Amino acid sequence: MSKPISEFIEKYYLHFNAAALVDASKGYVAHLKDGGKMMITLAGAMSTAELGKILAEMIRQGKVDFISCTGANLEEDLMNLVAHSHYERVPHYRDLTAQDEWDLLERGLNRVTDTCIPEEEAFRRLQKHIVEIWKDAEAKGERYFPHEFMYKMILSGVLEQYYEIPRENSWMIAAAEKNLPIVVPGWEDSTMGNIFASYCIKGELTATTMKSGIEYMTYLADWYTKNSAGKGVGFFQIGGGIAGDFPICVVPMLYQDMEMHDIPFWSYFCQISDSTTSYGSYSGAVPNEKITWGKLDITTPKFIVESDATICAPLMFSYILEN
Repeated sequence: MSKPISEFIEKYYLHFNAAALVDASKGYVAHLKDGGKMMITLAGAMSTAELGKILAEMIRQGKVDFISCTGANLEEDLMNLVAHSHYERVPHYRDLTAQDEWDLLERGLNRVTDTCIPEEEAFRRLQKHIVEIWKDAEAKGERYFPHEFMYKMILSGVLEQYYEIPRENSWMIAAAEKNLPIVVPGWEDSTMGNIFASYCIKGELTATTMKSGIEYMTYLADWYTKNSAGKGVGFFQIGGGIAGDFPICVVPMLYQDMEMHDIPFWSYFCQISDSTTSYGSYSGAVPNEKITWGKLDITTPKFIVESDATICAPLMFSYILEN
């Protein structure tokens, strides 16, 4: 079988961050071949960076067993799905004045670095349908997680009329079709989270219709307990922040607080980050620091690729898919 990406990076990526990228990719492949499972965490604006083009295939091929992501990454994959032609790219974003930024706001364009997300076609298009699903659940006395509500919307087919990219490029569609386990810590800090809160303030919904972050942690704890036998569960972290901080803590919680002293540590760890170790930065901390918190073992394979995830993650996923 042709392996163009694997052959390219093995030939040219020989030192420093490039070599770390190769080593981490090989470690991911070895972990899966030994029967291990893998969690991927998504911080930053990876969905707006269209990582779904390759992450969806990782999900379809069983290379991902669990995802932790910010509320923004959960919703922005769907926003790109239904409003892609209305996005605007601003390659000269570093030169924008405050007035230029205000003009984008006036046009309903919310900027993420060089990409502007259209409010009407993206935010409001999703809102129209998700609110109906929220209200239907409340009327029935049902409660779901944020990602479960999104899955319901995807699988209902109501968004298909708006699709502007191939459905195979949406990681959320791939995840919904496999009912992939997801945790979305801090979901309230997202557009849909803000919209849900506004309906609670107006008295049209109650907060308890949406399952909480604490319930996400107990959901993750149950999954980890059932899936960490054998080779164990690996942790592939893209960026930093709550998407990574929240799920990695399930191991010390189970060990220290639940006193489950036979619970395995995370059995593989890789982080792609451009953060550096300074001023107590957790996102930039080297993996060995996590040993002191009871998250990683001394023997856990540990990798850190200090680079741009929008460049590195597609290369690494391509290598993993080829092998």
